[in-house]
Amino acid sequence: MTGSTARQRVVGTISSAGFAGGHRFVVGSWRVTPIGPFCDVMWADPSSHRTLLASSDEAAGFITSIYDFDEVRTLALSVTSDGRTTRVDSDVLRLWLEGGRLRPLPLPRPLWFTRYAEAPIARLLMGVHTCGVAPSGAREWYQTTGWRYVRSGGAVLNGEDLGPPGSPRPPLRVGFSEPPPKPSIVSVRVTIEPA
Repeated sequence: MTGSTARQRVVGTISSAGFAGGHRFVVGSWRVTPIGPFCDVMWADPSSHRTLLASSDEAAGFITSIYDFDEVRTLALSVTSDGRTTRVDSDVLRLWLEGGRLRPLPLPRPLWFTRYAEAPIARLLMGVHTCGVAPSGAREWYQTTGWRYVRSGGAVLNGEDLGPPGSPRPPLRVGFSEPPPKPSIVSVRVTIEPA
């Protein structure tokens, strides 16, 4: 981070899916951040080795100041996501997901509402936590503006076809917030209060 304790905001999409053999991916496509637009892929392999694929050194630094990984790679990474479809292109991974029906939550909510009212609803409906403390000590609030469960997709990892998407389980263990147990594309605003 920058060393400031001022709250920061990132806005974009989080897409998540697991695949045959135990690979799990959480894809971030961020159009608004304190460091400008960037993309990333959080990847846990079958042994639960946690790798961050980042589109720049600056993006890698921003993400690793909040979350924990076993390995970090900066590479030519392209992610496009419009809330309905997500595509990842890189030398390591190609991934594509298509979402089904939109479940919108368009109204802005104060952070206290997300913590006390939205959190139990999100755990019940989506199996996720909307607020908590990251490994860095930063406090985070995740406020979705809409989500879709994935209805089709696929992935090719290092030339190997991983087949269709499934649940991103077991957990990735990079922070307090795990993706929904069903493969999903979620439009989200994240507020971060540095430690």
